[in-house]
Amino acid sequence: MLELSNIVMKEDQQTPDDQTLTAACRQGDTAAFERLVLRYQRLLFNVALRMSGSYEDASDIVQDAFISAWNNIGEFRGEAQLATWLTAIVVNLTRNRLRQRSISEQRSAFSLDAPLPGGNRERCPELPGSAPSALQQLEDVELRAMVQRCIGKLDQQFREVLVLRDMQELSYEEISSTLKLREGTVKSRLFRARDAIKNCLKKALDRT
Repeated sequence: MLELSNIVMKEDQQTPDDQTLTAACRQGDTAAFERLVLRYQRLLFNVALRMSGSYEDASDIVQDAFISAWNNIGEFRGEAQLATWLTAIVVNLTRNRLRQRSISEQRSAFSLDAPLPGGNRERCPELPGSAPSALQQLEDVELRAMVQRCIGKLDQQFREVLVLRDMQELSYEEISSTLKLREGTVKSRLFRARDAIKNCLKKALDRT
């Protein structure tokens, strides 16, 4: 068995790369898998939260995603990046979760840049001395909530590409691999998603 504890590290104590860790995981090394969980749990939670709009659902989705990844690690052959493979699992699980939820639950709003949960209980950085006024901060929060409500109104296919491209900053190639779509389809859906968000925000702001 290729145990993580037996992996020979370089003199500079460089962290094992994904390929080394996944090779250990295929041999049943749970310590190696724990390293991957720590490496990618924030990224995957971010994707699940943005797509589902629910903290509780996102938590369940990520937990299920890692269980699925562990059970199917032997199927990962490195053709795509590990992050892309894991993201695809999260996308599929999120689709399944959204099918099971009511329309009202899908419209849950949250802050786009709220701190994501982690072991160290991350917090937003303190505002500098020249921070905006309380009114300006309130307006920023309201605008972010407005943006999320608009995202929540998108059809699932458009929401997925928008989240992966504009929030996770994946390349078109990575999105194409994750969603099993042609790059042209990804770009077309992204254009329509951005246009829909722009129109939604315009209508919302006109009513304020």
